[in-house]
Amino acid sequence: MTRLLVSRIGQAAIVLLLAFTASFLLLQALPGDAILIKYQNPEMGLTPEQIAEIRVLYGADAPIWVQYGNTLWNFLQGSFGYSVQAGVPVNPLLATNLPPTLRLASLGLVVAVIIAGALAFAATLAPFAWLRNLLQSLPALMISVPVFWLGIMLIQIFSFRLRLVPIINPSEFQALILPVVTLSLPIAAPLAQILIRSLDEVQTQPFVSVARAKGASRAWVLWRHVLRNALLPVLTIAGVLFGELLAGAVVTETVFGINGLGRITEQAVSNQDTAVLQAIVILAAVGFVLINLLVDLVAPLIDPRLNTPIGASA
Repeated sequence: MTRLLVSRIGQAAIVLLLAFTASFLLLQALPGDAILIKYQNPEMGLTPEQIAEIRVLYGADAPIWVQYGNTLWNFLQGSFGYSVQAGVPVNPLLATNLPPTLRLASLGLVVAVIIAGALAFAATLAPFAWLRNLLQSLPALMISVPVFWLGIMLIQIFSFRLRLVPIINPSEFQALILPVVTLSLPIAAPLAQILIRSLDEVQTQPFVSVARAKGASRAWVLWRHVLRNALLPVLTIAGVLFGELLAGAVVTETVFGINGLGRITEQAVSNQDTAVLQAIVILAAVGFVLINLLVDLVAPLIDPRLNTPIGASA
């Protein structure tokens, strides 16, 4: 386990370095200049000389390799630079806007797992073939619905038509209902697809027939024997979907007007605030790496065969 952990941490460090390098180069290649966008505004009344001094203060005129080295060193020290548009360090912006996004993403993942599990069990245990086929086709429909369209439709139906969830001056709990549902449904779809397929494959194993022959009900065998053996592919795909979860959270926050990373990402893209965008990309990469590292560590607990060294005797 120690060797696995050290290996995964080394791989994670390489992935983060590559993500930092790729995002830095891509953001530097964008047309336009955040400093010029803000300070060339005639209302500010700055002279070209003053703007040139501001560019020097931000290090925008330094060679690209110098900017890369300085930015990387600052990131390693936990400093994400300064937001040109906000005029403040990026760290306080993230500290203010990250918690709402993490709360939304966490609740969305929990609800997605619940929906996927309920749908997979219903599709497996349904007594009629037509009902099983109908339930198994639902994930394909769910995954094809755009997040922004789903959020707008939920607002129209449940807020404006049925008036069940207020969208104006809601409580803290009410304000999370529709965003969490909007975020969770597209994530639940692939989880349900993988879980349904995995349950079907595990149920063909001989130990399932033995358990049924001993008089256990289908639901009991599914819960006690099949589920654990079917979880590993679902756990793997859940780690991969974390990136999609963060991307969906950004879109969902924009639709519902939530002050999170989605809001500052939208503003940073509009103003080409590369420091903020770079920090958000790295945060997303760190979250993705940590989730997948956790998946790698939990997988052997679900399937002890993964702890067996290759070539070891049975």
